[in-house]
Amino acid sequence: MTPLQVGIMKEKRPIYRLPLLALGMLSLLGGVLTGLARLAWDVPAFATAQSGLHAALMIGAFFGTVISLERAVALARGWPYLAPAAAGLGGLCILTGAPPLAAPLALLLASLVLLAGSVLVVRQLQAMFTVVLALAVSCWVIGNLAWLASGVLLPALPWWLAFLVLTIAAERLELTRLLPTPQHAKKLFPLCVAVILAGATLSLFDTLGLQVFAAGLLLLAGWLMAYDIARRNIRFKGITRYIAYALLGGYLWLTLAGVLGLAGAFAPGHVWRDAALHALGLGFVFSMVFGHAPIIFPAVARVKIPYHPVFYLPLLALHLSLLYRLAGAWQDGFQFRREAGLENALVLLLFIVVMLASVWRGKRQARRTGKA
Repeated sequence: MTPLQVGIMKEKRPIYRLPLLALGMLSLLGGVLTGLARLAWDVPAFATAQSGLHAALMIGAFFGTVISLERAVALARGWPYLAPAAAGLGGLCILTGAPPLAAPLALLLASLVLLAGSVLVVRQLQAMFTVVLALAVSCWVIGNLAWLASGVLLPALPWWLAFLVLTIAAERLELTRLLPTPQHAKKLFPLCVAVILAGATLSLFDTLGLQVFAAGLLLLAGWLMAYDIARRNIRFKGITRYIAYALLGGYLWLTLAGVLGLAGAFAPGHVWRDAALHALGLGFVFSMVFGHAPIIFPAVARVKIPYHPVFYLPLLALHLSLLYRLAGAWQDGFQFRREAGLENALVLLLFIVVMLASVWRGKRQARRTGKA
């Protein structure tokens, strides 16, 4: 039984979950609109005004809220809910144009509370994956401090990306306990983590750190391809195979992000920077979201999301729209990126519609069986 499942069993009154999840979705909407504003699409004025904070909305406010909420459910206590609340508040501060210090302070509070919860988990269960989860949250803390100290997002971005990447890696590592993982693989995983952290640290002083960071991503992608349970699960049917395809597709995007990063693409002003960042942020991270949402969302919101083959539609559309976006990077064509950015936004909308339709279908099935 996973920590999330244990938390759900302990927590009988999840009254905080849906409003906090709604705050996270609001940040996602704001993040999508600010991303479109950066590509010169006509969007509401607030999104244009805050377009420079696109990454803060997507990573800190949206993913910070969702990850913190999942962890709060797993801990089954009241105080960890302060983390998703503060992260959601940070998103509201950005979207409403609050004073410049408001959002970074709110996100810093969220990350510190989440770190406290992660340390508590490590004390309860000392394992590699719990330690890496705590290190991932530490990256979020450092990124928020870098933003607060500098007033710009650039030094924070590698740390924020490390927060997402290491969180995903730790959760996948937890599942490898079900497999007979070779000893050398168990030793290689900490090396992947160390290289990513070293790259993020060095990036504060030299752009060479971004290439070291990319090398860590490439090492991690190779590890996940070789040892993750998704390789075996692809032989099954239904939701298990769907998740496996989503994960393996994400690992391919992580590989590409690492390759581009080694070529210097993470450096500001590089012609491939947009391709590298979105291969990582959309291709890898959102492939994980698409794959895990049918499991995590029902656990957090207490709704049923029965599997349907239509789940593959937004997943395939995500990959195709990203390939189109990369074509723009290769040809240095802004129009390619502009059109692909709109396609990326529509893909996220399609995914949400598919999930909501599945929730509705789950409720209909429950009523039919008399379990509603």
